[in-house]
Amino acid sequence: MSAPTGGRSDRYPADLLADARDMPDGEARIAELERVAALAEGTGDPGSAASAWSELVEAHLRSGQRWRLFEPVRRCLDAARRPGHPGDGARSGPDDETLRRYQRYAVEALLGTSRIGLDQARTVLDGLAAPARTGLAGLTDPARTKVAKVAGVAGLADPAGAGGDGSALVAQLRCRIADHIGDEPAARHWLRRWQAAGPDPAAGCPDCLPVRQAELLAGWGDWAEALAAVEPLLDGPLRCTAQPEAALTGALLPWLRAGATQRAAQTHVRAYRRHRVAPDGFGHLATHLRYCALGGHLDRGLEIIVEQLPRLDQPHEDLAVMEFAAAGALVCALAAEERRDRTVRRPAYQGRPAATVAVATLGADLLAVATELAGSFDARNGTGHQSGRMAAWLAERPLAPPVPLPDDEPAESWHDESSHAGESSHAGESWHDDGTLDGMAGGSGTPVEEELGALSVAMITAALDRRGDGYALDSTGTVLGRWGDAVIQFRRAGERGDVLHARVVADRRLPATRRAEAYAFCNGWNRDRLLPKAYVHDPGDGALVLAGEVATDLAYGVAPAQVTVLVDAAVRTGVAYAEAVAALP
Repeated sequence: MSAPTGGRSDRYPADLLADARDMPDGEARIAELERVAALAEGTGDPGSAASAWSELVEAHLRSGQRWRLFEPVRRCLDAARRPGHPGDGARSGPDDETLRRYQRYAVEALLGTSRIGLDQARTVLDGLAAPARTGLAGLTDPARTKVAKVAGVAGLADPAGAGGDGSALVAQLRCRIADHIGDEPAARHWLRRWQAAGPDPAAGCPDCLPVRQAELLAGWGDWAEALAAVEPLLDGPLRCTAQPEAALTGALLPWLRAGATQRAAQTHVRAYRRHRVAPDGFGHLATHLRYCALGGHLDRGLEIIVEQLPRLDQPHEDLAVMEFAAAGALVCALAAEERRDRTVRRPAYQGRPAATVAVATLGADLLAVATELAGSFDARNGTGHQSGRMAAWLAERPLAPPVPLPDDEPAESWHDESSHAGESSHAGESWHDDGTLDGMAGGSGTPVEEELGALSVAMITAALDRRGDGYALDSTGTVLGRWGDAVIQFRRAGERGDVLHARVVADRRLPATRRAEAYAFCNGWNRDRLLPKAYVHDPGDGALVLAGEVATDLAYGVAPAQVTVLVDAAVRTGVAYAEAVAALP
């Protein structure tokens, strides 16, 4: 590859990739990453190609459009298998664990939408591991045929053999595929393999995996086993920002079916407080709606439907939309049975204007959404399982008379300091005979500003609102504002969106001829100042951009008051940095 001559079109792909990484999330950034990846492949730079495809995978994860992962994953795997830069003999791009994590993303995308064909999944995952040659013995047809077609042939083999390092990931994926297509015997087989396997970093968050197992067991009617899967999460230290609310939701319907109605009521209110606003909470809303239907809280269910309908305009996996629509249709059907003339104020969503509609009409609209999506899954899978599952939900009726719900006020935070010290966050707490938990209802609760939760865009904008600052919010959740000589961008980064990333760009630019001086300035700033991390960016137009960034890992949760402190610090240090750039000779 020839040396660049200064124009944008003949710069190295690695330099163009650095530019694309600095772009805000959105379609323009996605298009540029695709262009850079194709250019790197065409110029014989597989390392930059793999890195660009990997960056594109992460961009689609953040946007919520996982169905778009397939082509970048396939191209990333292809590039990663080639040698690195010509003559160096080394492989660049994502490491092996990241590639295995992408394998999981690909299968989860397959489960989440029917827009991915089984053959596409096979193409993306082929070559990551040798095809499975063991593990299917003893399964009945069509179990062997289905699992082999969707999992084994697709490359979802156990690279280390039964019980090896790869078995947890492979068993999990095969279990979930078999359950998705309605092959319960095969799913149970792989669940046993999954439960017996050792930990696997690529398999996902260790605290979320038991919740997935509980959801599978509850779907098969194994209520006691589902509770047994999640109860250790309720009694142990909290290491994941999705907990304990995800675990509580996993236990919600099993507790209700077991007759623990007070406990279920407390659980619903506690968990929904987070899921009503958290970006990762949409997938749990169907369980909350089913609880309202089966627990007799129809007014509460209607309130949740009306409140959450606008979220359907946001990118979500089709499976989550289908389940939300089916559970909402059940609530509406039961409410209409009680009183046919009941109406609700439906907010604007999916291009429909706001209007007052009959509950039965709203239920029919939701049922149409659920039916269409279930049919698309079944057409892709070659089974009728998803349609049958939704029909079974719609046939359910209340299990017991409703019990009063607790006040929906912030309870004492379960994410206390003991969870960070490796101690149980429930020390001194216990369930009473009436089904209540000490610290969950009543008493002196932790103020909202001090209650820990997952980082959200709302926390960032609320911090700026409290400061009285103006800002713009784009469709990807990126917050952009100007403070004097500084333009500062805030966004959620990382696989789970739990990293607060702030980037500052100074107004003043330096000519490219002052590159050495710009490097010296940034090196001096990084030596003498803690924040932000300063660097020089060359967009290729003859002027150098001096930028800085601050990244804070909030994987264990963050309180709104802490976000305010972090935003304040980013603004103060960002402004100081931009002023220092402006003061250069």
